[in-house]
Amino acid sequence: MKAAVTFLLHFAFIFSTIQARSIIPQPKALRSFKVNNTQNVGSCSFSVSITTSCSSPRYTRDQISIAFGDAYGYQVYAPRIDNPRSRAFESCSTDTFQISGPCTYQICYVYLYRSGYDGWLVDTVTIYGHNTKAVTFYYNAYIPSDVWFGFNLCHGASASSTSSM
Repeated sequence: MKAAVTFLLHFAFIFSTIQARSIIPQPKALRSFKVNNTQNVGSCSFSVSITTSCSSPRYTRDQISIAFGDAYGYQVYAPRIDNPRSRAFESCSTDTFQISGPCTYQICYVYLYRSGYDGWLVDTVTIYGHNTKAVTFYYNAYIPSDVWFGFNLCHGASASSTSSM
């Protein structure tokens, strides 16, 4: 009897370990992500704070772009937020950018695009918008080169569907 109970406990532990999934969303590369260039009419202002990890290279000269939006197709796109002369994206730093774009509902996706060879390890991206709650996306990841990388938490809604970058 004791052996049977021990066996069942081990089986239950192994099964639960195999079935366990993280409930914390992880950023993903999205090669099919499309930037909507036609919507970037600046009628609302957004504040975007990006925290670079202390484990990131000391600085990056890479070109950095950002796109974010809501579940209804409203997208804000900034083709270049990097500026090596301003010392943006140094390790252990938080950089804040004012970005204009179309007014949105609640922000539910964000993607970063990096092009270059230095590398960049992002901790968090926080977006503050007009009439929306601030939202923080927890990257804690190196941004791969030449691919949009981030989160879509819009739950099945289309994040972007028009012209590509």
